[in-house]
Amino acid sequence: MTAHLPPIDREQLVATRRDLHAHPELGFEERRTSALVAERLGKLGYSVQTGVGQTGVVGLRDGASKGKSRCVLIRADMDALPVEEANDVPYRSQHPGKMHACGHDGHVAIGLEVARRLHAAFLTGGIKFAFQPAEEISNGAEAMIAAGVLEGPTVDAAFGIHLWNDLPVGTIALMAGPVMASVDEFDIAVVGKGGHAAAPHQAIDPVLIAAHVVTGLQGLISRRRNPFEEGVVSVTQVNAGHAFNVIPGRADLRGTVRTFGGKFYDEAPRLLEETAQGIARAFGATAEVRYRRMSKPLVNDAGMTALMRDAARDIVGAERLVDGVRTMGGEDMSFFLARVPGAFAFVGSARPDGKASPHHSPTFDIDEESLAIGADLLSRTVVRYLETAPEGRE
Repeated sequence: MTAHLPPIDREQLVATRRDLHAHPELGFEERRTSALVAERLGKLGYSVQTGVGQTGVVGLRDGASKGKSRCVLIRADMDALPVEEANDVPYRSQHPGKMHACGHDGHVAIGLEVARRLHAAFLTGGIKFAFQPAEEISNGAEAMIAAGVLEGPTVDAAFGIHLWNDLPVGTIALMAGPVMASVDEFDIAVVGKGGHAAAPHQAIDPVLIAAHVVTGLQGLISRRRNPFEEGVVSVTQVNAGHAFNVIPGRADLRGTVRTFGGKFYDEAPRLLEETAQGIARAFGATAEVRYRRMSKPLVNDAGMTALMRDAARDIVGAERLVDGVRTMGGEDMSFFLARVPGAFAFVGSARPDGKASPHHSPTFDIDEESLAIGADLLSRTVVRYLETAPEGRE
């Protein structure tokens, strides 16, 4: 790496993250966050587009628009979660029922710090920042792509990070191939026949049938899936009835399917529908199934992963690089990496002893030293990519 990068501004990094943490906004509602991002990027000298994919912001440092060099994209997600914060900290959420419980406040702060450092570096090539809305509902990446974020100039590679409370601060996890799962959502309505709870023979009990459906769906994992393919089917919501002495006419199930791709990913919608409808018919009821793909498996490109690992090794050392970390959690960064080669790393954000509240919990918080590590990792990765990428596009 030959380009000179200015030192990380830790004070501003922490201040930005805490400001954003105190003002969380849900998916496609990130107006304050977007305004802050646009103002900072504009002051740094980036060309700024707002309203990209509704509330997304794009910052561009030109250099690839004439087709003479490569363009690299850095993605940072901005949205919070509908969680009531339980932390007693000065930067606690000021908005009841909303919280940055997954680290996206840190991702935005990191993205802005990377933008500051890279704008001051002498680099040949285009650098594009995508501050993305609505990751938690898996819609933001697709919205930004549909709005043209990968064009004008064309993006050749994409990188991102996730602050990760399953790892202690000072570690970085990165591997090639699938590292985060697909996210599918399903809804099943079991329609039977209501009646008196004391006379079940006069009814067709959808609650009983729904219980059999829940059990039957687990058979998809144990008996219909190749055991060498990862897969999860979870029923997370069951709703039926309003009175203790009334058999309702309908029961509703909701849940998710997670895979790393493969045959089970392809077959899951059909298998789930056949299972639910078959069980319902056996009891004289019907089942209505809605199945929705939300995000694809996130797959890291081998070459881009190797490049990012080199940068990570320089920051934390080889002994603090972690391999083999994968999760059945999903990430719509997968849509960017399905279009262009790139890599996505997990940056340890738990206390040095590894103790921390899990993501999406009301007590989630991070060790803020992880902010500097994340910013340095993305900055160095961009420099390495632009310094090693061949001139021109094929």
